[in-house]
Amino acid sequence: MNEWSKVGRWYLLAVLIIVLDQLTKQWVSSSFSYGESLELFPFLNLTLVHNMGAAFSFLSDAGGWQRWFFAIVSLLVSVVLIVWLSRLPARQYLLATALALVLGGAVGNLWDRVFLGYVVDFVVVYYQKYHWPAFNVADTAITIGAILLILESLFVSKTDS
Repeated sequence: MNEWSKVGRWYLLAVLIIVLDQLTKQWVSSSFSYGESLELFPFLNLTLVHNMGAAFSFLSDAGGWQRWFFAIVSLLVSVVLIVWLSRLPARQYLLATALALVLGGAVGNLWDRVFLGYVVDFVVVYYQKYHWPAFNVADTAITIGAILLILESLFVSKTDS
């Protein structure tokens, strides 16, 4: 198996996440006014918001320096993930999938930070008056990737890796 076929599918998965993330953000940004909301289900809205911080709007009101701080962190994490993926044995499917999902999500949000100065979020899950912070496709990929990383570390035998 050549080097491209070994890692190419994982990079392709990351690119797919980036494209899907950016297309959905572009669609919501062009279809909604800031703060506009559309109820899809009694527990799910599409609402256009801009997140200047990190997860859960952490440091969103920090004055602007956080944009470049989080961009640099995302860039460094992305480089580490690219190198890690390139060095994985071909049979580590779960770990490779997890890393590709995190990579795609990190780059999707990095793109927003660098070119917009904020991350476009639009999915809002809620129950009665309790709302989960808004998120996007990139955040979903990062979350699923992190869960897969935890599962891989807990349940996949290191002798099988």
